[in-house]
Amino acid sequence: MMDALPDGVLGHILGFLLAPEAVRTCVLARRWCQLWRFTTGLRVGCRHEDERAPVKEHREFLDHLLLRGGSALDFCEFGFTEFQDDDEPRVNLWFRHTIMCRVRVLKLHIFSMCYLELDDLPLVSQHLTRLDLHGVVLHSSFLNFSSCPALEHLELVECGFLTANKISSKSLKHLSLTNCFLDVFSHVYIYTPLVSLRLDDLQGMTPILDIVPSLVKTFVRITEECEDVCAKLLHPEILDCVCQWCVSSKNIDGSGSSVLLRGLSQAKSLVLISELDKVVFKSDLRWCPVFNNLKALFLNDYWCTPDDFNALVCILEHSPVLEKLTLELFCEGPKYKIEMKGSFNLRERSAKISEHLSIVEVKCQDVDERVLKVLKFLPTINICFGVLIEAL
Repeated sequence: MMDALPDGVLGHILGFLLAPEAVRTCVLARRWCQLWRFTTGLRVGCRHEDERAPVKEHREFLDHLLLRGGSALDFCEFGFTEFQDDDEPRVNLWFRHTIMCRVRVLKLHIFSMCYLELDDLPLVSQHLTRLDLHGVVLHSSFLNFSSCPALEHLELVECGFLTANKISSKSLKHLSLTNCFLDVFSHVYIYTPLVSLRLDDLQGMTPILDIVPSLVKTFVRITEECEDVCAKLLHPEILDCVCQWCVSSKNIDGSGSSVLLRGLSQAKSLVLISELDKVVFKSDLRWCPVFNNLKALFLNDYWCTPDDFNALVCILEHSPVLEKLTLELFCEGPKYKIEMKGSFNLRERSAKISEHLSIVEVKCQDVDERVLKVLKFLPTINICFGVLIEAL
């Protein structure tokens, strides 16, 4: 049955096997002797961190395999759990060689306690469309993707930014940074025509985003690892603050002071989550932009404290076309037990809040005193609730 398939189809099928398994097919029959050379996919090492795949066990195999010749690669995946100091140059060589093979999707995952450092050289590829990196250290030149005009997806997980202060691309549409280690003294600037953005659990200074007119969907979660600090916001009695966006600094008119909200102002869907003691959003709200395209907004309890609810009111008043508001209050973890659904009272609507707001959801684990304070406040801005639903 397999023998009836053309060589191109068989080469594509072999790409779903780990590379050593694909090479072993050469013993099946004379026709299979050279098929592995023309596979369009290459998978080496492990797919998950619970598998064992040290670099040293793949050295000889990969050194020979990458000289195989044959067709260009649609995708290439490297996954390693251990490496030695002398493995770094070799992994960098393999990585760059796949770029020369006109690879379209490239993944390099290092599941180790140590970070593998990638060379401080720009990537040059007319074919690369997606790049996924896990557990590597990156430099400024590497994150300049001006020579990768087809690159649209960039996903970085547990990566370190050693000397990098900018991510720039004229083609990048989808960017995800998760649990990455950024500089604690200066911000990383993002200059890309994004459609979607995810910033989740970053350590160090929060990246600064340029205004992105094409932005549709954004997820931002500020955790305790965030190093952005404004002494004056935390302690109003302090007269001078050295942070670059505080009113006590030179940016007293707010120009150039926004870290995130100004850059997110054109998004259609926003998820904004923060630990209670973090100042990034609180600082940005003093020069809050107008979210002219925002239709769906998800906020956590950070936006409902303190009890004056100034942060919540501010962002609602700056969202003139908002249709759906979701508040997830005082939930530990991603699961909630109770969901309440309400709506905006059009008869008594506030002139400052979107007349399009038709869906309001409140999710929580328990209706405790903190949640009750929020529920008592919402009617003051004409949001009413009628249905209580136990979530599954």
